[in-house]
Amino acid sequence: MTNNSTKILLLTTLVSGVLISVSSNSWLGAWIGLEINLLSFIPLMSTNKNMYTTEASMKYFIVQALASSTLLFLIISKSLIEELYMMSSNNYLTAIIINTPLLLKGGAAPFHWWFPSIMEGLSWFNCFILMTIQKIAPLMLISYSMNMSMFMWIIILMSVIIGSIGGLNQISIRKILTYSSINHMGWMLAAMSIGENMWIIYFLIYSMLTLTIVLIVSSYQISFINQTFLMGNNMSTVKFLMFTTLLSLGGLPPFMGFLPKWIIIQHMIINNMNFIISLMVIMSLMTLYYYLRICYASFMILYIETKWNIQFHSNKIIPIGMILSSISMFGLILSTMVINIF
Repeated sequence: MTNNSTKILLLTTLVSGVLISVSSNSWLGAWIGLEINLLSFIPLMSTNKNMYTTEASMKYFIVQALASSTLLFLIISKSLIEELYMMSSNNYLTAIIINTPLLLKGGAAPFHWWFPSIMEGLSWFNCFILMTIQKIAPLMLISYSMNMSMFMWIIILMSVIIGSIGGLNQISIRKILTYSSINHMGWMLAAMSIGENMWIIYFLIYSMLTLTIVLIVSSYQISFINQTFLMGNNMSTVKFLMFTTLLSLGGLPPFMGFLPKWIIIQHMIINNMNFIISLMVIMSLMTLYYYLRICYASFMILYIETKWNIQFHSNKIIPIGMILSSISMFGLILSTMVINIF
């Protein structure tokens, strides 16, 4: 990756597009940043090693171009009627109109229809970019103009429900992580109701956990659930790392992934949103089911292993995965200790 200068250039422009969108003080500047980000990611998606990348890149370009053109049309139309060059807007209808193409870019339900099929045709590195970096600019722009109206709560509930139910019958790990991302998108939108910084904390923890999973499955070239049995009996450390990270991604209490959900649950209970948060917690428990299906091999102490099960994997992944997984395991405990001490 680092030896390819073209990819380094494209990654630089991709990140700069995100920074332009985030730091812009007008909607036109935000749109320009989104376009730079899109045109940088399309060449990164294409590779000769995977025959599905051409189809995936074409689908991604069409969907993102549709969202970008809709956003630009709405910006120009609304600016003729009212002053909408600035980010802040107190009009509920304006916020809904502007947020709809941004939600399509971010892959929130019910605008998620393009997300699973595109993820299936990408390499693991590009999957990580699509699940994390590509969501930064749309989420940041949504947080600028977000009003917690009925429209937004419907989007949040649909993202949480579809993200949990959609992954139940999947055997592809890419699609499981896709529906997991849709579920977490709902939680991140709910975190925006607390404050500007809460969703950023959630996003950073989610990105760390996703990176750990992607490092493990990409090093073993795993794409489907049944391939987790081929990780080998002697790789118990890697299985344990994958097991604990997936539980943390599902939001199980002893792990770091529960911390942002804990804050959101507490905030919504204080604001008497008991029904919504109960539904979100139940749906998160459903996501734990399909995480556990991936980790089924970790539970098996003894099972028959084929003699030709010889895996060539990178040993560099193990220390990075151990560091990230240990942060996931002990982060919540350290956070509570620091709060109680200071």
